[in-house]
Amino acid sequence: MAFRRLLREREFLCPEFHHLPTGEDPRKLFPELKFPVVVKARRLSGSRGVIRADNSEELMRAVNWVRAIQSRADRDAQDLGLIIEDFIPGREYALEGTLERGELTTLALFDKPDPMDGPYFEETLYITPSRLPEALQDCIHEDVARACRVAGLAAGPVHAEVRVNDQGVWILEVAARSIGGLCGRVLIHFLGMSLEELILRQAVAEPLPIAGEGGAAGVMMMPIPRRGIYHGLEGLAAAQAVPGVTGVAITVQPGEIIAPPPDGASYLGFIFARAASPADAEMALRIAHRQLHFDIRPEYPATVAPAAEKP
Repeated sequence: MAFRRLLREREFLCPEFHHLPTGEDPRKLFPELKFPVVVKARRLSGSRGVIRADNSEELMRAVNWVRAIQSRADRDAQDLGLIIEDFIPGREYALEGTLERGELTTLALFDKPDPMDGPYFEETLYITPSRLPEALQDCIHEDVARACRVAGLAAGPVHAEVRVNDQGVWILEVAARSIGGLCGRVLIHFLGMSLEELILRQAVAEPLPIAGEGGAAGVMMMPIPRRGIYHGLEGLAAAQAVPGVTGVAITVQPGEIIAPPPDGASYLGFIFARAASPADAEMALRIAHRQLHFDIRPEYPATVAPAAEKP
């Protein structure tokens, strides 16, 4: 929360927020809230425990739900409480970068083509290079760089999430980490090395001879359609054969109980693509995903009760 307060003090465009301690009645915040709002767990990942509420009734349900999720997932849930922040309309983008002596280098700016308007916020597609106008891309870079400076970040990886609308660039997150999951693999052909190698080289002051290739690339975090037990899939070979697809990684394991956000914290896997243009990379990912058919069964198979015996 300290970083959020710092952004607000330095007059960044960022969501207004309120801290709701554990056990406190959210109705006390009603006079201060401007709906829609987003209820967030404090330190979960993968869109877990994030729910949009459009009115006071939805807010009460969302608070109870997110509190239950956080209490199961974080042993410090009692001390953390929740965040309730303004929902910011607009398209969302992610910046992946590195800092050296306080200077930000943008490695990639990712479009997120699928709208993220809620009520839940599962991420799906990351496509680079961005199709935003260059001037707007520069604005995102400058705002993230300034946020890093005011936060005292000077070296190492940076992952930032922003929203863009008619009012400008809104900072949602700036974190001293790299992109999560397997998504960093999408940058190998741009960097000429893995993102992890680049970060380690920078940490030990090794040269960074970035000699990658051009073009476009994308990754799909395959969404979980419903809660259940994963048993397997069909169509993997067909997905791998789609032109432009460079890899399909299934990370879920047979027998694993899975769930979509806001309860779930993972994906079915990842699809990677390279193409001449961002639009072609996006299309390859969507076509490959349509080839995959996942066998997800209920946790407890339905049973038919025996008919009662006639007297």
